[in-house]
Amino acid sequence: MTEASPPFDAVVVVSFGGPEGMDDVMPFLENVARGRNIPRQRLLETAEHYYEFGGKSPINEQNRALIAALVAELNRHGPRLPVYWGNRNWHPFLSDTLADMAGDGVRRALAFVTSAFSSYSSCRQYLEDIERARNPLGEAAPIVEKIRPFYNHPGFIESVTDRARTALWQVAPERRDAAALVFTAHSIPLSMAESCRYEAQLKEASRLVAEGLGRSQWSLAYQSRSGPPGQKWLEPDVVDRLRELRSAGTTDAVVVPIGFVSDHLEVVHDLDTVAAAACKKIGLAMVRAGTVGTHPKFVTMIRELIEERVSGGPKRFRGELGPLPDACPADCCPGPRRS
Repeated sequence: MTEASPPFDAVVVVSFGGPEGMDDVMPFLENVARGRNIPRQRLLETAEHYYEFGGKSPINEQNRALIAALVAELNRHGPRLPVYWGNRNWHPFLSDTLADMAGDGVRRALAFVTSAFSSYSSCRQYLEDIERARNPLGEAAPIVEKIRPFYNHPGFIESVTDRARTALWQVAPERRDAAALVFTAHSIPLSMAESCRYEAQLKEASRLVAEGLGRSQWSLAYQSRSGPPGQKWLEPDVVDRLRELRSAGTTDAVVVPIGFVSDHLEVVHDLDTVAAAACKKIGLAMVRAGTVGTHPKFVTMIRELIEERVSGGPKRFRGELGPLPDACPADCCPGPRRS
């Protein structure tokens, strides 16, 4: 341990959160929409997606599985740190988790946010969430330092590549080489995208995965658009892109949700339901790759990122953009402009 790397006595996994029953759905969506000027009708439509799955999002169970795998990894290899879990939008809320940490005597913690890329909603907003959760605790509040975005860490790239390779092998051998490779991520407003490196990072990560698969041809599309109808968001939409491919004569497509780390409801609904139905209608055979989830290389990556901060060791990365700094600059990924 060096003076430049103060000791950490806990890790907190910070995620989006999701409902766990029918009665949770609307309160959860109201938390998500707070301050975002999303029409009520849009929330009601989104709620139906959750109701189709009994009101339960898969994200919480997947976070529990990831935390269990991380605890086992840290116990096996170190550093032996307790692992907590707090969400932005549903139980366990981050504010409750930090209060528990303070009660347990935690003074300095590392936060692993379940988002690989940089944007306001996927990075800086979580920093704001952490500070908002710390404020009521006063001097007892643990200091929480966020681990850097990991979109180009070898462990993330290799995990996505493995998942994509498994999906490719589901395409018939005689058609596999011609199958289109389509990466997807959550769309964000153009005003947000123009003030961060989200799109550049997605393209870099997609290129690295495609190279690992021996592919030079690939495309990036977006899904899960929300917000006011008149607001411009990143495009193309994944369904539009799949239709374009079919019109150009493509018979098979492998869709890789590189922008997500777990198969939560947006992945399951937007890809396994909506995109799959569109592909069936137009005669395009679609295979969806799994997200990294609890892939062993991904779990090892989290441990390496923790060790990187604890010991001050070198930062591992792939590609040309380099690793992001441990602490975000003050002007990094500003919040969306409000009308």
